[in-house]
Amino acid sequence: MARLPRFPITGLPLHVVQRGNDRRACFFTERDYVCYLRALREAAAHYDVLVHAYVLMTNHVHLLLTPQAMGAVSRTMQSVG
Repeated sequence: MARLPRFPITGLPLHVVQRGNDRRACFFTERDYVCYLRALREAAAHYDVLVHAYVLMTNHVHLLLTPQAMGAVSRTMQSVG
């Protein structure tokens, strides 16, 4: 069953969690972390999202993001994913 759409919020920080499939590892080497952060930086700049904080775990990511435009967080996460 598909998830209901999120309520679009701009200008307020959001806590975003991104997990690997079946909670499996998504990062295996330091290079994987660097690649993810580069993709996040580029997508956030492109879609006008402020990244305040992040925690990269082996099987998931926590992000504190503030969208400056409607739908910016969704587009950013789709781009990074």
